Amino acid sequence: RRARSAGSDRRGQIPDMVSIHVRPPEVNDRVMPGHWEGDLIKGAGNKSAIGVLVERSSRMVLLCKMPDASAESALAAFTAKLNLIAAPLRQTLTYDQGREMSRHVERTGMTVYFADPHSPWQRGSNKNMNGLIRQYLPKGGDLSVHYQKYLDAIAHSLNTRPRAVMSFKMPIEAYAAVTAALAESASETKH
Repeated sequence: RRARSAGSDRRGQIPDMVSIHVRPPEVNDRVMPGHWEGDLIKGAGNKSAIGVLVERSSRMVLLCKMPDASAESALAAFTAKLNLIAAPLRQTLTYDQGREMSRHVERTGMTVYFADPHSPWQRGSNKNMNGLIRQYLPKGGDLSVHYQKYLDAIAHSLNTRPRAVMSFKMPIEAYAAVTAALAESASETKH
């Protein structure tokens, strides 16, 4: 007999997984926009889920309705939300090593980095945002009853909440400033 912990990990490995340890330093500095953190909030019995995307520099949040917590649902929901964002603001996505991200290679052209197992501090923006979202969607409830319109209203409420970490600026203000700067630099390059 031997302990279950001995031997190889029996869980399914994520193909082509890139570690958070090779992520560029500008992502950690939160200076450059376009770097996102992703996660799922799961409902009662893990039968329903909502996708959460947080932009690291502005703390802007996007919520995605998902029919379940499968890899196919995560791929469809995150891709649909991220494709609404301008390409320069879709650089990287950092995620945990959940099975729902096993199809990350099919994503929207973003580089996906994976945090170490049992290391929530490596995706602090996302974990903080999940706590704020739980004020609206308490644990133990069925998340499948909420429409995308309601999730967008929650995201808007969070994006218009001033944040102490950003000198009491709202995430929507910080994100608007970034998009305006991108639009200005694009118009300057045309002239």
